[in-house]
Amino acid sequence: MDFLQGLNESQKEAVSHEGGPLLVFAGAGSGKTRVLTHRIAWLIDQGKAQPYQILAVTFTNKAAREMKTRIEDLLGAQAASEVWAGTFHSVCAKILRISGEKIGLDRNFVIVDDDDQISLIKECLHELNISEKNYPARGVLSQISHGKEQLLDPESFLRKNTGRQEETVATIWRLYAKKLRDMRGVDFDDIILYAVRLLEEREDVRDNYQRKFRHVLVDEYQDINFSQYRFVELLAEKHRNITVVGDDDQSIYSWRGADISIILNFERDFPDAKIVKLEQNYRSTQIILDAAHEVVSSNENRADKKLWTENGVGKLITMWEAMDELHEADLVAQFIEEQVAGGRRASDFAILYRTNAQSRPFEEVFLHHKLPYRIIGGVRFWARKEIKDAIAYLRLIANDADNVSFRRIVNVPTRGIGATTIERLEDYAAVHDTNLWNAATSKDVLERIQPKAGRALQGFSGAISLLRDKARNLPVSDLLKETLEESGYLKTLEQERTMEAQGRLENLQELVSVATLFDTQAEDTSLEAFLAQVALVSDVDALEDDAQAVVLMTLPAAKGLEFPVVIMTGLEEGIFPHSRSLYDSRQLEEERRLCYVGMTRAKEELYFTYAFRRMHYGASNRSSLSRFVKDIPSQYFDNPPKAEPTAWNTSAVLTSRAPVSNTGSQFREGDRVAHAKFGKGVVINSTGSGDEEQVTVMFAGGVGLKKLLLAYAKLERATNGAHAGSDPAGDSEAVGSVEDPFFRD
Repeated sequence: MDFLQGLNESQKEAVSHEGGPLLVFAGAGSGKTRVLTHRIAWLIDQGKAQPYQILAVTFTNKAAREMKTRIEDLLGAQAASEVWAGTFHSVCAKILRISGEKIGLDRNFVIVDDDDQISLIKECLHELNISEKNYPARGVLSQISHGKEQLLDPESFLRKNTGRQEETVATIWRLYAKKLRDMRGVDFDDIILYAVRLLEEREDVRDNYQRKFRHVLVDEYQDINFSQYRFVELLAEKHRNITVVGDDDQSIYSWRGADISIILNFERDFPDAKIVKLEQNYRSTQIILDAAHEVVSSNENRADKKLWTENGVGKLITMWEAMDELHEADLVAQFIEEQVAGGRRASDFAILYRTNAQSRPFEEVFLHHKLPYRIIGGVRFWARKEIKDAIAYLRLIANDADNVSFRRIVNVPTRGIGATTIERLEDYAAVHDTNLWNAATSKDVLERIQPKAGRALQGFSGAISLLRDKARNLPVSDLLKETLEESGYLKTLEQERTMEAQGRLENLQELVSVATLFDTQAEDTSLEAFLAQVALVSDVDALEDDAQAVVLMTLPAAKGLEFPVVIMTGLEEGIFPHSRSLYDSRQLEEERRLCYVGMTRAKEELYFTYAFRRMHYGASNRSSLSRFVKDIPSQYFDNPPKAEPTAWNTSAVLTSRAPVSNTGSQFREGDRVAHAKFGKGVVINSTGSGDEEQVTVMFAGGVGLKKLLLAYAKLERATNGAHAGSDPAGDSEAVGSVEDPFFRD
């Protein structure tokens, strides 16, 4: 079989490289897996190596399975089974099972999973009397993990990092390591760390594996971290037959340790390396490739290359400007409905966004349109843990008999209220035929449990009682903000300092925005009404994730996938690029690479959306167009982005979800106003102008104080009352007083 047949010239050059270091820059959609597997087959066919003398490593189990399947198709089952092909972790674990005893590692070591790791860290915190509030287990584990990726132990970690927090983390790390040793356990980072240590410390083992593996091949080399780099470097040291395949323009995982400098410095590490660039793309149109190049080529730290294709020029990019995030979702939903009616399949469409929180308006609008969707690599907004936790707090505030919500949040965040205390509460509730809340506030129960747990329980019930009192007068959005603060939920996530915690915070901010819209739009703005609405919106269990559904996912989750039509949403400064990256050049370059990845997922058509205004943590803010869109010359768009955004007349927006415009209104303190739902009121304060004017009004009839955004709330100037400043009688009555004749029916 000719393993070069059907390859283009660059692919042939990479596959048939005789030996020595080889770096293959494989652009998006350029057939890198094909090159990698054909090279393995070619090496065996040419007698350069036996199957068992080849090591091929990649990052994910999915990629490893695909590699093995393709090798089997090329070589047959027997030869394919002898090739060492797998993830870094599976290969290193195999080596440790065989030779790990030579550095004192038990042959039957146990690999602890994520939940086990968190449990062990919590044990360490408890034994060391360290507060988990100040040192969240997830955050501590993240720091230890990053240290191990750099091949550090607690002592070398301290030499590189000084400070009280680092000293505490090192102390926890030492005890955590001891606990792992005692249980003959290793975590995922240990697997690679110990494999490197084995090769570094035992010359006999290193020599054995260097002789064994005549060729080492690495996929997705742009995603490699330092410990993985050191592992393959040690194995390839003798024969120097190392082939690495990757694309620096698709390096988007620095937050989990990936170091783009490793692929960019390959020629420095191997001065005699051969460089091959795979620049022919088999996926996208030329318009898409050229526009993506305009974005990523602004990065300084990249290898020079430019993709081309024989697929044709293709359609120009379409740019949609929406009034806000709900209008944005409506535009997308209507477009997809029209396309599906015209013959497209729903599964042809992928909606990409920067953060998980951005899925919420799309989920809501798609449910409204009865448009099937599925979320890839994530969880539906209303099913996310932090959202369910926050709603559980509100449910318990509204109803002290809600035992399900009580159980969910009584120790979230961690307060030291353990399973034993919960059992005591449940026993008391069962005997006295009452609920858990009453049990938790009973003096009898508090006297029978450990003092520490009792104090924690009193603190929890005190906070809920305080919030319950405030709920009588606060809008739901303000109550939610106070709940997240008072409960310590926000503080715990902020202290964790992980990407996962940051994502959870963004989701909670989105929930506050949902509550703010509810406060300004609902007829009944009570807490109970909000919880009823949430229950209806979040009940999407009947929605099946079938193949004929629109795909929703974050941009990082889209890597490695492709779709006929891609719609990239939220292309605004602070959204994408993310606000965290705006003042860090390295992070900004990674954001630009992420944009490149998103654009090159599209096979046939690419669409951008941008919101003129977006709700963030309950406040509606003006947006500015993403710099990434501005990087693309106008000739690539069928409707080039405007220099100035549209002056939105919201009454022209889609009627299915459109807020009502009131752009001509200007309100001042003391103005008498009327609202269709809340009745008569007096303006207390007004900020902004036009659609962005936000008015605080005191309404009569027990309605109380409301904050209204004029883009969403139709607020009219009352005809039976003058402005306070022009009242000939001097308007001696207090603003909003029931004695004011304006408030009489």
